[in-house]
Amino acid sequence: MGSSVFPLCLTLLLCSVCGSPVSVGHVSSEADAGAGEIFKDIPHINLAAGLDLFQGDILLPKNQRNALRNETYRWKFPIPYILGDDLDLNAKGVILQAFEMFRLKSCIDFKPYEGERTNIFFSKQEGCWSMVGDLQTGQNLSVGSGCDYRAIVEHEILHALGFYHEQSRMDRDDYVNIWWDEIIAGKEHNFVKYDDSYITGLNTPYDYESLMHYEPLSFNKNENVPTITAKIPAFDDIIGQRLDLSAIDLERLNRMYNCTSTHTFLDQCSFEFENICGMIQGTNHDQDWVHQQGSVTGQEDHTLSGRCRDAGYFMFFNTSSGQANEVSILESRILYPKRTQQCLQFFYRTTGSPSDKLIIWLKEDDGTGNIRKMRKIQTFQADSDSNWKIAHVTLNAQKKFRYLFQGLKGNPSSSSGGIAIDDVTLTETPCPTAVWVIHNFSKILENSSIRVIESPRFYSPEGYGFGITVLPNYNNSGYARVAFHLCSGENDAVLEWPALNRQAMLTVLDQDPDVLKRMSSSKSFTTSKDHVSSDNGLLIWDKPSIAGRFDESCNCNRSVAWGWSNFISHSQMRRRSFLKNDDLIIFAEFNDIIHLNNTEVPVEPVQYAVMEGLVLERQKRAAQDMEPVQDQMPYLPDPCDPNPCQNDGVCVNVKGKASCRCPSGQVFFFMGERCQSRQVNRNILGMAIGGIAGTIVLSIILISMMARR
Repeated sequence: MGSSVFPLCLTLLLCSVCGSPVSVGHVSSEADAGAGEIFKDIPHINLAAGLDLFQGDILLPKNQRNALRNETYRWKFPIPYILGDDLDLNAKGVILQAFEMFRLKSCIDFKPYEGERTNIFFSKQEGCWSMVGDLQTGQNLSVGSGCDYRAIVEHEILHALGFYHEQSRMDRDDYVNIWWDEIIAGKEHNFVKYDDSYITGLNTPYDYESLMHYEPLSFNKNENVPTITAKIPAFDDIIGQRLDLSAIDLERLNRMYNCTSTHTFLDQCSFEFENICGMIQGTNHDQDWVHQQGSVTGQEDHTLSGRCRDAGYFMFFNTSSGQANEVSILESRILYPKRTQQCLQFFYRTTGSPSDKLIIWLKEDDGTGNIRKMRKIQTFQADSDSNWKIAHVTLNAQKKFRYLFQGLKGNPSSSSGGIAIDDVTLTETPCPTAVWVIHNFSKILENSSIRVIESPRFYSPEGYGFGITVLPNYNNSGYARVAFHLCSGENDAVLEWPALNRQAMLTVLDQDPDVLKRMSSSKSFTTSKDHVSSDNGLLIWDKPSIAGRFDESCNCNRSVAWGWSNFISHSQMRRRSFLKNDDLIIFAEFNDIIHLNNTEVPVEPVQYAVMEGLVLERQKRAAQDMEPVQDQMPYLPDPCDPNPCQNDGVCVNVKGKASCRCPSGQVFFFMGERCQSRQVNRNILGMAIGGIAGTIVLSIILISMMARR
């Protein structure tokens, strides 16, 4: 994989990008209303809800131990699930997003509940919490108010899969500092560490970037004073990230469940190695694609963007010589689809003639086992922009297939370069509806006069016009605000207004060439009648011609933008690959999810461990004393402890109530609610009565016979 070359790059050189500050979009002088939400992490949400759970968000039944180590707590796939109707509509959509991320990056899979004894019931209760491992009786996972973010749901699902928090590892004191004096009184138990018999790192290093790590301000009593910091200060801005699963999170997950493949990942290539990921040159073409190193300024590859010496390769078709209409074909290896829709994502650059073309083909099984049935999918026309561009192509292959890149030479006399492709990814997921690229974003961050940037108008599958708003330096907070708004469009006369129960999803793309290691920032909300403008009191999701303002840049009306003031931090953008080639790439979706309103199905209750409004009391302790693990475990009440059954009866927990299984002997058996009544076995009683009666009769007969003599 292309990302494996990154360790070779010890020193990253910052790129100098020239050009206009924004090449796509509109710089607005309008002040954004700031409507929307502020993302909060799990400890803050659960504290506000009055919860005091094990490690902050784990509901732990009594006597549960070693869910990470004990294989009896491991799930069989796919995991049956139920989406409770008490969930917010947005939460249901977010849960399904989280499922797709697990399917893409691991062998974990989920299926709707169909009567299975073991399942996960997603419901809206107080706070965000889960149980750990498969309890094999059905269990709850709460996605309460403020928990409906993909990263938070992924965090809770990881608990359900058997994982605890990163900072609970026995070796954590080698990597982080716990500031006990800054922890809220009585919450110290959330920072206890456990030995290897209870929590294991599965032979992986401590992960500052883990989705299961606390953030610095967790359970803090003084505002802005941390309770946990990294021994290496550079990681203080990293611990507690809520972007996505880290690379080590995935490594542990795949080790625990012996994953050797994923469900929706098919192919990727960054062309860093000479085997070019098993791709082959076409047989009926004029010249080959060249495996070229991006060592010349202005001709850097996309994977490393010129940041590493003697590294960084891409595939190149030279169009500056030869004859017009000459072609070069690059074919993928044979691929086997599981779904009927695939998304091919790649980056390309054109530096030759404006008449050059890049054409994407699909070659499928013709029904005889031979891959020869050709289908032209999409054509990309060259232009004067020599920057790397992102492309998405929907394939819809249903049989084994190859995808092809065909370079078509235009006018060689007007070409001084050619066509380049890099960082190819193929997944069995839908392609994004809207893709917005903001060039030279680091320059924008440095320019405090740029307050608001608005995207061009996009259209949803239903036909709604919409746009994206970015405030690069929101209130000088070190965060970028990203928000969604509606735009008036050509379909407004026939669409449903107001546009309610639609889920808007915004994703700032991590451009890591390895899709499995990407940690993009993604957030969603669902349009609601409660979203009104603070300026005029109008419903935001009504027709933009009614509720919006006119914007000359799109010749349309734009509504108030609804989004997140702390969508992504500047440090996150700079640290990962969010600004590769200084491009910020944002995906957007706007889809009707009203069909998720009624998703709950009837199920025989098998002791779902729900809170039922009861705040479980936790044993409080001085965490520094390191009492035995058994003394630290909060638990659910066990109706069989102490045993209410008399006469050695066995207590069984049935739906949260004690049920006595009474002993039975050869002579006596016990009955009653508590096995309190002793009864004689009817068979034994019958035999006894019969034996006594027979003895009496036999005695009378013998006496009579003796009397006659």
